[in-house]
Amino acid sequence: MKRTIYSIFFILLLSCSMSCGDENSFSEITKIALRDVGNSLLLSQNDSTSLVLPITNIDTNKFELTFQEELSIVPDSLVDAVKNSFAKANLPDNYRIEVLHCSDNEVAYSYEMKNEEQNSIIPCMGRALPVGCYIIQVQFTELKQTSWVIYVLLFGGVILALWFLMKLRKPKLKEDTLESYIIGKYEFYPDQNKLVKSASEIQLSKKECELLEIFYENLNTVVKRDELVKRVWEDQGVFVGRSLDTYISKLRKKLQEDDSIKITNIHGVGYKLEVLDS
Repeated sequence: MKRTIYSIFFILLLSCSMSCGDENSFSEITKIALRDVGNSLLLSQNDSTSLVLPITNIDTNKFELTFQEELSIVPDSLVDAVKNSFAKANLPDNYRIEVLHCSDNEVAYSYEMKNEEQNSIIPCMGRALPVGCYIIQVQFTELKQTSWVIYVLLFGGVILALWFLMKLRKPKLKEDTLESYIIGKYEFYPDQNKLVKSASEIQLSKKECELLEIFYENLNTVVKRDELVKRVWEDQGVFVGRSLDTYISKLRKKLQEDDSIKITNIHGVGYKLEVLDS
């Protein structure tokens, strides 16, 4: 059993490691491709000395490219540079490019590329932006989710396997080992939510069972309404004014075959379970 559980956890840990590895790999490849884009843009303007600054991963699928010196952005060159570099790096075909002014982060130019080129939006080709300080941001809009589906299914399978194994290993208690109480002619099994009388079983709801346990603890003693409500309904956060009376009525019906048992309403105070001596 322990070996099986350890094996399952090992598989889950390995899957998580693979997932993290995929994310890190994607991030690093994207940064390399964007440095190549920056280098292509600088060379297109005969600049072979200024630097492409470190690429920043600003969100899960969003990256930022900045430069050491000012430059002019030519849409044609930008589109071609990104397309070629991303193709060499085998990056997704669906992405959005935004060129921002460094001073106020206002968008100076943007376009959206899709794997079906007829659906791509590439405006203002041939209109160069003047020399200035620019930030180029790329956001991938449709990443493949296949691997995530596999990990989710695998995780669900592991949880299901653990639940099944624990259920198989859970010992089944014999009825004669369960704690029971004698109430009149009934045998009360709180762990099974049931009453037994003359070999016939009467099923109790959870709240009926909880109420009967409290009454048994306070046999022939008045239990205040507030205490009953607090102990049975407080954790649920929901209580309808007549709920207690309704459940008391249900209990009375299930105990009605024994005339020695009475649940008495003490008006304005609470209830009392009375068991008369036979």
